[in-house]
Amino acid sequence: MPDTKKHHFRDRLVPVQRLEAYGKGLPVDRLPCVPIVGNTAARVLGVTVRSLRNDGRILADAHLASYRRFGYDNIRVFTDLYTLAESMGARTRVPEDETAFLDEPAIRSVSEIQGLRPSNPYRDRVLAQHLEAVERVVQEVGDEVPVTAALTCPFTNASFLIGAVNLSRLVLKDPAAVHALCRLSLETAIAYADAIFAAGGTPSLTDAMSSSTVISPKQFQEFSFPYLTALVEHIHSKGRPATLHICGKTSPIWDRMADTGADCLSIDNDADLLAAKQRIGHRVRLMGNVHPSAIMLQGTPEAIRRAVLDCVVAAGDSPRGLVVASGCSLPTETPLENIDAMLDAVREIGYPFSMSALAASVKPPEVSND
Repeated sequence: MPDTKKHHFRDRLVPVQRLEAYGKGLPVDRLPCVPIVGNTAARVLGVTVRSLRNDGRILADAHLASYRRFGYDNIRVFTDLYTLAESMGARTRVPEDETAFLDEPAIRSVSEIQGLRPSNPYRDRVLAQHLEAVERVVQEVGDEVPVTAALTCPFTNASFLIGAVNLSRLVLKDPAAVHALCRLSLETAIAYADAIFAAGGTPSLTDAMSSSTVISPKQFQEFSFPYLTALVEHIHSKGRPATLHICGKTSPIWDRMADTGADCLSIDNDADLLAAKQRIGHRVRLMGNVHPSAIMLQGTPEAIRRAVLDCVVAAGDSPRGLVVASGCSLPTETPLENIDAMLDAVREIGYPFSMSALAASVKPPEVSND
């Protein structure tokens, strides 16, 4: 069990016990909570971000150290969004101690699509290291906490294969080329998903470029939805739940996100959690949505406590449940005490709780006219 002795409020359950009981509507010690820790794990272990990406043992040790420090309810092995595209020929730049970024797409023109091939995750150095990390983490703590690995979804991966500007043009001018890129990306995604399953983990779906900030709902329906649905169906075929995260504005596609069959939707901080509860809370579990930068990175522990309270007041009574979480992956330099504050806040609230009492606690104090 994670070491939470430093906190005033201690967990009574390990995450798998909490999630199982919560899913059945039983009382638990607190709501599930997932500050989405990515490269911040490097800071917990005291290593560079580059070392996480290049060494499965270090990546595993960092996530184990982070989980044991904070006691959250899901370990998500993740460094950046570009690993699948890189395995298919894209080039990334990996700074010594910052998150990797896309340096050059795999191809420049539609004529080169025929030369692309789905990748074998076991033969790709970076993906193989991530799989090793998943396996190590599962062996160490898989009996007490769910272990997932981030899986970049097909439309987003397609943008890394040919470049975001080119893809946005092709969406309008050459839909067939976009589908070809998405099909190739889906094959690689399924191969990586199967490798994650073999390592004992579960894929966690992330699809940044499918945001309504980037493409229209109609384009989402055509170019993203079919491939997301296929991935969710594949995850379900293995008897595992599917969580889907799409960055930015997503309210125009909430219903279609739920239609993919995903069990849980991770709601970005740009979205209204109360509105999400009212629209789709009866269909899917919600996860979110404390701002990862303005609050988790830059805020004080008290600001984080109030943000957690706001999330719980907005959706703590959502019919399919709520996972208190950051709206997206935490910035690398997120202060560790701020992550402590998020967990402390859900421990303080407990479960079950009085929604009316919580709502009253987040209202600003009345100003006296005396």
